[in-house]
Amino acid sequence: MRTRNHLIVCTLLCAALTQSPVGASAQEVAVGLEDPAAPGRQYVIDLGGGGIVSPAYPGADSLLLFPFPIVIVSRFYLPGFGQVADGTETVRGFSFFPSFGFNGERTASDSSDLTGTEDVDWALELGLGAAYRYDYLRGFVALRQGINGHTGQVADFGLDVITNPTDRLQLEFGPRATWASGGYMDTYFGVSAAEAAAPGSVLSAYDTDAGFKSVGVAARASYAWTEKTRFHLQAGWDRFVGDAADSPIVDRGDEDQFYVGAGITYRFSFDLFEE
Repeated sequence: MRTRNHLIVCTLLCAALTQSPVGASAQEVAVGLEDPAAPGRQYVIDLGGGGIVSPAYPGADSLLLFPFPIVIVSRFYLPGFGQVADGTETVRGFSFFPSFGFNGERTASDSSDLTGTEDVDWALELGLGAAYRYDYLRGFVALRQGINGHTGQVADFGLDVITNPTDRLQLEFGPRATWASGGYMDTYFGVSAAEAAAPGSVLSAYDTDAGFKSVGVAARASYAWTEKTRFHLQAGWDRFVGDAADSPIVDRGDEDQFYVGAGITYRFSFDLFEE
């Protein structure tokens, strides 16, 4: 199954470490609405799934519908450290969180624009992030290492405005930027001389370097139907920049990448350790 980082939203929300990113988007930092029955629990986790419409591969001008999981951790307890994550509507301070994403395989058969290119295997991205929140503003950075399909590094930067128009509705929106290493850029945007010379290829040879690959905006809405069940809507736009924007693959596709998805989660709260 082909997919991209936006399709996995897996986030650990942390309050200030003294009171106790990687977005998920995959890679997105999310905040769970408060559960009045859960603040005393060591762990509060929302699990669910949904569907999202996004480009078939980085740089594609066609959209596909994919399934995706949703995992939001609002409270997290570490023995010896205490409550290192304590989601509340308004917090101030630094936080730290795991970040991971998934890029599905890309094959030449995905599009005539890719004729002659070598297949790119699926890639798992694992990493960490850090954020600073001041009331309703939160900035974050997350760094991930690729495994399998690519072995490069990816860093996401973002700034969110977090609002609660009602007790049941929470909105998050703000700008995004993504940096990628040379290994990542070469895997998804480079074209080798052999690929350019392959029969039927419409691409010219192209070398890439590390740098910022995209800028954009992202938005997310979470609505609490009940104390346990929540509906999530997310959408975003990314525009390729730098070497990614100049890639023949993107030139044949689209510099602008849009996605929109929706899903449902159920909240679990529990204790594992004696304090």
